[in-house]
Amino acid sequence: MTGGFLTLAVAGAAVPASATENNAAPAESTLEMPTVSATLASTAAQTADATQQAASDYELQAQKDQAAAHAKAAAKKAKAEAERKAKEAREAARKAAAKRAAETKAQAAKASRSAERTTLSTTTSVSNASGNAATLISFLKAQLGKAYVLGSSGPSSYDCSGLTQAAFKQVGVSLPRVSQDQSTTGTPVSLDSLQPGDLLYWGSAGSAYHVGVYVGGGKFIGAQNSSTGIVERPLDYDMPTGAVRVL
Repeated sequence: MTGGFLTLAVAGAAVPASATENNAAPAESTLEMPTVSATLASTAAQTADATQQAASDYELQAQKDQAAAHAKAAAKKAKAEAERKAKEAREAARKAAAKRAAETKAQAAKASRSAERTTLSTTTSVSNASGNAATLISFLKAQLGKAYVLGSSGPSSYDCSGLTQAAFKQVGVSLPRVSQDQSTTGTPVSLDSLQPGDLLYWGSAGSAYHVGVYVGGGKFIGAQNSSTGIVERPLDYDMPTGAVRVL
């Protein structure tokens, strides 16, 4: 072996006759083959190591990328959940505030009605009614318990304006037949200065949908509906809109 090549001597199996005639020696050929040196082996090993390291690096980077993607998705989900909870908390706070405001308003309205009823109770009473007012109230009390029938004017049943028309007729006052017209008859008075015998109405003046009569003591009498008939009720049972004085 010389210079990294291996030399092989190959002898011929048969020698032509012409070659032997001159006593020539048998032909010999030489083949040179490359051999693997230590340097080549080392280079191959290093290349293999580098390839394996690169594969490991790619795998590690892929794992990092996957972990980052998962973390991003988790962060996005957590943000969405936090925003949802914050929205729910704001909505709950808004509803709670609205409920407190409504309760406060209702309490204030109730206190106002109570104060108004107390004022009426202390400033007017049935005993203050005299003359025509007393006669009017006496007639109304005699009708308590009778039936409510739409369009009826008595004597066994009434609707709201039929009852008030019949009552005021007892003292010589002629009222229109329907509540809309009755609500504009007489002199308007405020609800905090009512007197027994004042005509009460519900709805706006000229467009009233119900009427009754204030009888003192913070109460009124009216033909309410077909379920209750003619009843006596406190004003805060159903506060009227306004009142007129016709006596």
